[in-house]
Amino acid sequence: MRKFRIGMLLAACAVAMLPLGAAAAEAAAVQAQIHVDRQHQPVSRYEYGMFIEPIGSLVARSLWAEMLDDRKFYFPVVDAAHDPVQPPRTDGPPLPPLRKWRPIGDVAAVTMASDHPYVGAQDVVVALDGAHVRGIGQSGLGVAKGTSYTGHIVFSGTPGAVVSVTLAWGDGTRQQQTVKLPAATSSWQTVPLHYVAGRRTDDAKFTITGTGTGHFRVGVVSLMPADNIDGWRADTVAILKTLNSGFWRLPGGNFLSNWDWHEAIGPRDLRPPMYDRAWSAMQANDFGMDEWMTLTRLIGVEPYVTVNAGLGDAHSAADEVEYLNGPATSEWGAKRAANGHPEPYGVRYWNIGNEPYGWWQIGRTTLDYFMQKHNRFAAAMRAVDPSIILIGSGAMPDQLHPREAKENASLASIQHKFGTEEDWTGGLLREAWGNFDGISEHWYDRAEQRPDAPPADELLEFARAPSNQVRMKAEEWRIYQQRFPKMKSANIFLSIDEYAYIGAKPSLKLSLAYAMVMQEMLRHSDFLRMAAFTTGSSTMDITPTASVLNSTGMVFKLYGEHFGAGMIPLDLSGNAPQPDPTYPVGFDHPKVNAGSPTYPLDMVAALTPDRRTLTIAVVNATHKPQPVSIAIDGARTSGKGIMWRLTGASLSAENKVGAAPGVTIKQSTVPALGTKLVVPAISTAIYEFPLEGDR
Repeated sequence: MRKFRIGMLLAACAVAMLPLGAAAAEAAAVQAQIHVDRQHQPVSRYEYGMFIEPIGSLVARSLWAEMLDDRKFYFPVVDAAHDPVQPPRTDGPPLPPLRKWRPIGDVAAVTMASDHPYVGAQDVVVALDGAHVRGIGQSGLGVAKGTSYTGHIVFSGTPGAVVSVTLAWGDGTRQQQTVKLPAATSSWQTVPLHYVAGRRTDDAKFTITGTGTGHFRVGVVSLMPADNIDGWRADTVAILKTLNSGFWRLPGGNFLSNWDWHEAIGPRDLRPPMYDRAWSAMQANDFGMDEWMTLTRLIGVEPYVTVNAGLGDAHSAADEVEYLNGPATSEWGAKRAANGHPEPYGVRYWNIGNEPYGWWQIGRTTLDYFMQKHNRFAAAMRAVDPSIILIGSGAMPDQLHPREAKENASLASIQHKFGTEEDWTGGLLREAWGNFDGISEHWYDRAEQRPDAPPADELLEFARAPSNQVRMKAEEWRIYQQRFPKMKSANIFLSIDEYAYIGAKPSLKLSLAYAMVMQEMLRHSDFLRMAAFTTGSSTMDITPTASVLNSTGMVFKLYGEHFGAGMIPLDLSGNAPQPDPTYPVGFDHPKVNAGSPTYPLDMVAALTPDRRTLTIAVVNATHKPQPVSIAIDGARTSGKGIMWRLTGASLSAENKVGAAPGVTIKQSTVPALGTKLVVPAISTAIYEFPLEGDR
């Protein structure tokens, strides 16, 4: 093949915006060589997936439209001085404070009734006393001026009860709207609610009050923006469509191991609330299997379902497969049809268990026992639908270490762990062969400060760190392929279906790190075919009344649009290998050096599916423009190109509701390839250049 040494020159406008400093101009350019004749497996549509778990505001208050907390009265309605003591929190992110129902008027008049409650274990009874206003209320709701809100209340009572439901966005009668309920009866009545907010506030109050004689009882109440889509927020759903996600893993996480999907189908008002013991939190149980499936269709992604292998069993998992995939003539398919969904959902991807290896996991077992459990699950699920793609829950040796211990694992330090209790991926390959198609891995990295590092080094090492998690998984995968050669012929694939760089707020700085993670995954498309970021809602800045795509979401948007499904990654070599970190930090960052051999830049290249365009992605996590000389082996470019640049005014730039976006994607035309490419400072840039002839 012919070799053409070609460089590129940025558009004059881009250079003017980010002038090349003297040091960069004088420095010798890093050399990169793109090998068009060495092509890898095309990028899967599942490369940019999302994971979601109902923790705190990751679903409720962000994706789910319900505005009221504890709408089914799991907790008793008491004054603040008598709040029940909550169980201690387990490890995990802090949860938003629960908006409590509080008594209005005589505190003693509000009691909880456990005799024949509408749903769950109890509901609210309010005793009335003539003209004295008594009832319950919840404050701290966000409303927007001119926005319509709809809902309903299920109530009963005695004929002498006069009951009203009010939404107030300020003080005084002109700052509220009230719905007067019909005369109470001993039977439950469902009454619709409708309001239009008169002004914007984050402290609106929702009250249910009565006068008269006797009592009234409240079983369930709900309030949502009127534009909700089967319970999902319209604004966040619209943004999620722009992420170019191929799939969503849902539901999942630690929550799953104490959740019974059977109780999350049917009418939402009749589903009992549950206590999530994984995260010490109450769940209203409003979003279940049908709601999850609706969400995937709204945002145009494929569902990937994880079954409860913690406290759940194989029979329950088989029922779940039948509910989602079985014909309407089957037992559970008929129940799905009765719930308004006659056609099967056709879920292809299924995961058995969530992190069953972790000391933190509800239902944790030994490795050997879980392999037996996995095999039982796989057999039962495939008996219902033989076409499903099963993904086993693995954990490579770098991931597991004693509780409270941290290890900066290297390939040398973990060799003795292969084949032991700390090798759950190897356990699947040894003991569950034939009962899975892919293996799931998770990783979380913690963004740590490097106080001794100068700004240039701190930025680059911050941005490089999380991609090492991907590189370590790739290096271990190659070890498994050597130990189990049948992996290649069986086409076993890797799914990193949970990952995040935690401890840093979304900003331009964090987006550089996630761009490097994307590029490291793209380098291993031959076996790394699925990845799911934690979490879908973490790609947005969300308030009770509005939402915008944040800097992390912008990374997914950029790569999903320009380095997405069908792109053909190419080998890329260079003259500047990634060095060891100068300022290493503690936590559990693996001791490998991810990235391309073009330090300090990180680069990947690919052909478009039609092989007519060369795409180059470059992350420059430095404070100055960086030159790079490019050699293209096996092709020649032709004509001007296009650059999309993810950038901002500073490393702390962010996208927040109500403010001008600080992190943007700017498109510009760039000249035909010349002698040198100068990559703008603190940016991620994707270039496209047309190629001569056919590839």
